[in-house]
Amino acid sequence: MNRHQNSGRHHPAKPVDLTRLPRPDAGLLFLRLTGSGLLLYVHGLPKLIHFSAELQHIDDPLHLGRGVTLVLALFAEIACPLLIAAGWLTRLATLPILFLLFVSMALVHPDWDVATGQFAWLLVIVFGTIALAGPGEYSIDGHQHR
Repeated sequence: MNRHQNSGRHHPAKPVDLTRLPRPDAGLLFLRLTGSGLLLYVHGLPKLIHFSAELQHIDDPLHLGRGVTLVLALFAEIACPLLIAAGWLTRLATLPILFLLFVSMALVHPDWDVATGQFAWLLVIVFGTIALAGPGEYSIDGHQHR
């Protein structure tokens, strides 16, 4: 059997040539991975690692109780970024993050101007873009919709 005939065996996938990726899908992949990684690294993981200390000083603007507020923040800052990075339930996973950001800016830090709250605004831009554009082809969601 020559190399052009199908022998019925599974052939490993060819490596992805990054110079040939469609730009919007590659851009969405980059946005999902970097935005999620940044949120995890700066907010989610420190809250998880220092859970007890966070529990003592977390603001509770919706009066749900500090424990519930912290668990919801951890969901938005750990579980949701992991879903977004994988591209699974992507648009849905952006909603808790955006809600948390708007609650933080409107109720916890209403005194912030744009310059002071620029990190939060950039996260709104990143996750708002993902919510509007979707995850792109290079995602679990993208493969399910083919």
